[in-house]
Amino acid sequence: MKFQKKVLDNGLTVLFEKRDVPVTTVMWAVKFGAAFEGENEKGIAHFIEHMCFKGTEKRTVSEIAGSIEGVGGELNAFTHEEITAYHAKVPSDKAAMAIEVLADVFFNPTFPETEVAKEAQVICEEIKMYHDNPRLFVMDKMKEKLYGRPFGMSIAGTEEIVKGLSREDLLSKHRAIYCPENSILCVVGNNDFDEVLELAEKFSVKRELKGELFVSLEKRKASREDIRRAGISQANLVMGFSLDKLRYSNRHSLELFSTILGEGMSSKLFKEVREKRGLVYGVKSEIDIGKNYAYFVIWAGTDSAKVEEVYEICESEFLKMSDLKESELEEAKTKLLGSRAVSSEDSNHVAVDLVFEEMAGDAFSYYDYENKLKGVGLSDIRQIVEEAKFSKLCLVPSEA
Repeated sequence: MKFQKKVLDNGLTVLFEKRDVPVTTVMWAVKFGAAFEGENEKGIAHFIEHMCFKGTEKRTVSEIAGSIEGVGGELNAFTHEEITAYHAKVPSDKAAMAIEVLADVFFNPTFPETEVAKEAQVICEEIKMYHDNPRLFVMDKMKEKLYGRPFGMSIAGTEEIVKGLSREDLLSKHRAIYCPENSILCVVGNNDFDEVLELAEKFSVKRELKGELFVSLEKRKASREDIRRAGISQANLVMGFSLDKLRYSNRHSLELFSTILGEGMSSKLFKEVREKRGLVYGVKSEIDIGKNYAYFVIWAGTDSAKVEEVYEICESEFLKMSDLKESELEEAKTKLLGSRAVSSEDSNHVAVDLVFEEMAGDAFSYYDYENKLKGVGLSDIRQIVEEAKFSKLCLVPSEA
């Protein structure tokens, strides 16, 4: 195994996977996301992610992007419930530069006053985009039905909250959270671990975590809601439930469950709802799972007159998972292991997985995936069925 890990004296965790191809992904991640926010600051993690690219004392916006893209690299970031990450994929001989540039972006953003209001408006346009996309809208609304505030709110927050956040709010939160002991540097590529450690020590700052991070989950009772909207021609329905027992570190049964039920053209939902009955173009299941939470959803787009029928079929297929055959479970394990092998070709994909494994417990678990997957039995699948208490939500076309 070509994986190494070390926690530096300043608390920074460094993860490294050696590769023989000349491409490297560099990822700086902080163990802070939307799940740790209070209601009056919802969206601040996402706002900080945007603002970190607006310049440092050493680099302008164009210099940040130009450094990475100028060598043919790719630069991006994402905000999750429990992680915010900044990543670049570059030629391996440019990895040192990428580590330095991203460390600067990660630890030393200046949050220019002139950019705060401008970027708040950009994020508000992003929020509108999610609202106007029927599928994204019902997914966000389902989270609200499963959990109370603040966790149930969108990762992006609301327009009112985002516009109310000041430069001082962003800066003080960043300086309190973005410190080595709460951060991970992950490098996947054709480089040297000792050199990565040397760079990590050189470019990480001396800063201590301030305050305690915790996730507050208020689970809501199962309910049904229909929302009418003019300007759309298809009903978008979603069914979902939260889980009490499964978390990221023991997610493998849930991944198998979702794969069998609703992921891909070979899934039970696709074959039953689309192929057999022709009721939808799209139908699928999804999971969102972290260290502190887990929930499962089924989405479908159909004609307004067919909503109840689609609900009934989806729920019926879900309940039938209790009668899953051993052969079906083994086929799903083969499928997931194959998918894992295909996705592992991408260094960026592996870096994301390593960071999430470390966030949930230990990055070494990434390399034990096959054993954990093979250890899932039919009783684990039945346990998921038994725990389900579906909430239902439908965005329905309206003439009004």
